[in-house]
Order: sequence, then C-alpha cells, then structure tokens
Amino acid sequence: QHLFEQAKVKPPRGLLLAGPPGCGKTLLAKAAATESQVNFISVKGPELLSKFVGESERAVREIFAKARQAAPCIMFFDEIDGLCATRQASSSDSGVSGRVLSQLLSEMDGIEELSGVFVLAATNRPDMVDPALRRFGRFEQTIEIGLPDQPSRLAILKVHLNSRPLGPGIDLNSLAERTDGLSGAQIASVCSSAARSAIHRVVSASHRVTSKGTGQTELLIQSSDLDAALEQA
Repeated sequence: QHLFEQAKVKPPRGLLLAGPPGCGKTLLAKAAATESQVNFISVKGPELLSKFVGESERAVREIFAKARQAAPCIMFFDEIDGLCATRQASSSDSGVSGRVLSQLLSEMDGIEELSGVFVLAATNRPDMVDPALRRFGRFEQTIEIGLPDQPSRLAILKVHLNSRPLGPGIDLNSLAERTDGLSGAQIASVCSSAARSAIHRVVSASHRVTSKGTGQTELLIQSSDLDAALEQA
C-alpha cells in the first residue's frame, strides 16, 4: 500500500480472470483470499438477476455494502458474463442486465469509495463482458488462464492420485503427457472415473470371492482403469 502512495497511484480495484471452463479460475480466487488472509465473498453472477423491477440492482447494492463492512475483503463474481453481458447481447432481457451493469459500474467507480475491497471476476467468454467494465478503474487488467502445461498436469495428477491406492506400473509422467489438451477439471474427472472403475471391479470380484468362501479382493486403481477413463474424457 505504501508503494502505491509513494507513486501517487491508486491500487487497481478489479481483475478479470478469463479462460476455458475447468482451468481453476474459481480455485485461484479462493487461493488469493486464503494467502492474503482477508475475507472472501463469492457471488454467482446470474443468481443476482431477478424478474422483478429493481430487485437485481438492490441485490448488487447489498452485496457491495456487505463487502465494505467486511473490508479488507476480496469479492468474487463467477460467470460475470451472465450478469454483465454486452448491451447488444442483453437487449432481449427487458433491460435487466443493462440496469445491473449500470449499478455495478456505479458501485465499482462511483461516488462512494470502494476502500479495502478488491473485486475479482471470472468468465469463460471475455468477449461477452461489456467493454465499460474493462476500462481503467474497474476490471482494468485481464489475466488469461489457459489449459495446464505438462508440469501442471503432473502436479494435478499427484494431487488426485497420490492419496489413492494405485496398482503397480502406473507412470504419472507418462499419464501427464497423455492428458495434453485436458483442463484441470477434466483431469480430476479422469482420476475419479478410474477410481469408480476400480471400485466396480472389486465389488464384482467380491461377489465371486464370497460365493467361494475366500477373503476380500484388494482395491487398487490399475492402468487399465485410467486408460478407460482417458478414452471417455
């Protein structure tokens, strides 16, 4: 803060996270709040929209009032394109989106100071966000979050597989290379699907084992489970 004061520059009020679905935009917002040890308010953009006149604008005012009371605070708008689409795109919704956009612009860059509140927003469609939101003093910076690279995919696989019972011969480095083009959410889905496949196999084997009067089958995720899950991803 003191560096901004020395430079006679106001800290940015907002930041837009843009990227394809499942790349960790929401997770990044939560991590930022955790690391900075400030309050965190999460808002799903479309949930503020109401068919009743004035209700949507009131909801925006109330959420910003709550953020000011909770300052220092990070306020996170998920799927903001559903709340503040371009005015051409929102022309068919009886003007609700336009009024909500005007209220949001007023809250972020209006007369009342937005002190101690940093606004984060995420979108899969940055082209759908109204340009007025992206000018200086609002969401003046955009960070593009792309698909994970090979080291990132390996780290994601370790998070989702290291605590699970793995069979012999599973090479996570090779698996990271084979998941090229998948998002973090898709990789997590592959790991979960492989685990469910292993459970199904063990349950089927247990029925056969029980009928023979022997012990239980050990649960292990095999390479074949991951292969099958990757084919469906």
